[in-house]
Amino acid sequence: MKKSRRTFTAEFKAKIAIEAIKENKTISELAQIYQVHPNLITHWKRDFLANAGKVFDSEKDESSEIKKLKKENEELVHQIGQLSVDINWLKKKVL
Repeated sequence: MKKSRRTFTAEFKAKIAIEAIKENKTISELAQIYQVHPNLITHWKRDFLANAGKVFDSEKDESSEIKKLKKENEELVHQIGQLSVDINWLKKKVL
């Protein structure tokens, strides 16, 4: 029987990464406490530090998110318009 892969929440990963950054305990000790591989903790710590600056870029993230939503909205409106034209054309053909 295959062993299923464990998944960890973002909160769990952040908690362990913060503890690793504090360096109160070694990565090996943290790995034993939380029963994860030390390489995972190292990877989570590196990712946490690499993305720490994004916490303060909330305005940029929101504006890019808004632009993405506006573009998606325009595409959907265009698609609705095209479908309306198609429906009207089909109605005329049936009658």
